[in-house]
Amino acid sequence: MRLLRTGLGAVPLSDLEGMAWPAIPTPLASRMLSLQQQLAHSQWWPQAELRRWQFRQIAPLVEHAFRTVPFYGERLAAAGYRPGQEITEEFWRRLPLLSRVEVRSAGAAIRSTALPQQHGATSETSTSGSSGTPIKVTKSAAEQTLWSSFALREELWHRRDWSAKVAVIRGAGNATTGQRFPSWGPPLAGIFATGPVSAFEIRSDLARQAEWLRSENPDYLLTFGTNVVFLCQEFRARGWSLPRLREVRTIGEVIEPETRRLCREVWGAGIIDTYSCEEAGYLAFQCPGRTHYHVQMEGVLLEVLDERGNDAAPGESGRVVVTTLHNFAMPFLRYDLGDIAEVGEPCACGRGLQVLTRMVGRARDMVRLPTGEKRFVWQSTAKLAEIEPILRYQVAQTALDELEVRLVAARPLTPAEEDAFRAAVIANLGYEFRFRFVYRDEIPRAAGGKYFVFRSELETPAPG
Repeated sequence: MRLLRTGLGAVPLSDLEGMAWPAIPTPLASRMLSLQQQLAHSQWWPQAELRRWQFRQIAPLVEHAFRTVPFYGERLAAAGYRPGQEITEEFWRRLPLLSRVEVRSAGAAIRSTALPQQHGATSETSTSGSSGTPIKVTKSAAEQTLWSSFALREELWHRRDWSAKVAVIRGAGNATTGQRFPSWGPPLAGIFATGPVSAFEIRSDLARQAEWLRSENPDYLLTFGTNVVFLCQEFRARGWSLPRLREVRTIGEVIEPETRRLCREVWGAGIIDTYSCEEAGYLAFQCPGRTHYHVQMEGVLLEVLDERGNDAAPGESGRVVVTTLHNFAMPFLRYDLGDIAEVGEPCACGRGLQVLTRMVGRARDMVRLPTGEKRFVWQSTAKLAEIEPILRYQVAQTALDELEVRLVAARPLTPAEEDAFRAAVIANLGYEFRFRFVYRDEIPRAAGGKYFVFRSELETPAPG
């Protein structure tokens, strides 16, 4: 695993009093380190070998879905599936793509009625709604262990100093004055000693975010890509710097080359991006020393399909379709994520993991308040996911005090459902806007394929 490449020496924390070294980790940490040992080897396998093992893992997943997930029982039977059969590429192509609308409409029928006991307890979360279609996702403890192991792999790839200070600007409850934590949190904190974390609420005014970040002066920053642009513009306008900053970590959005250049220009730091989604976890990590991405093939089968449904070749773009390999609680088989990705050539680093050159997906804008404040649009959609008729939505700011809610819905919302939607958006944006609800057959993507779940349509748009 070469754990000694990190700044701390990466000696695990011991679970036994008085036995600091060699450490005897907790059972969970031992599992994660064991998985890390396997991942350290499999990343160098040829891609064809990785693909073969993916289908070996898909076989028991498909049989489980056929037996215990009502939605898939019908879907797989219609594709000609018979229990115990080999899952071939030919059969896989016969399985129709799964849409977000289908997942949302299926409800409990897409969840397993008999999760294997050894997979542990289940937990539920909601997608970010960045696609405009928030859905509830059920995950098992076993799947979460895999998620943690991939997170550890990403840390090791980029050789971070775990004793350093991290600043996080994303959803942080009501912490508009900032919060501090003694460690980096899971998964690292359960295995290794780490430095502290400071967190700030992304829904706060941009100027307050910048002032807080300057006062914290962190070694690492974690936030959303468009927020990096807004913050860099604010720092440049004020002539500020972050002298200790080593790296900016971004999540949840497409990172354009211009964003990387701006970050280098203003802060003197590079960007390390992660491609993930709530439904399937980590999809791809940025290659160490490069700007393209390696698909985490041990955890997800990721297809990039052209307009004819065939695999896109290197240099070509297509829709991203994912299959989660280990979530038996709520399988996603050939799930159309709604993103567009470009396939890359095999990487010179030697890893056999599939390469994505870039993604074209979700994007964000800034909301402007009548007070003059500018705020990043943070989507917290647990409440929106409970409003069943909504198939897709977009919120547009058409005036300083007015929002237009564009809905693709199974039926018009009731007054109570409109009130619930209104309350959720106001809680996210922090202002009592006036609302206008309109219904549409479809909500188109913007130029380049990006989908804006929120967009500003004011005469003077927000920067970025």
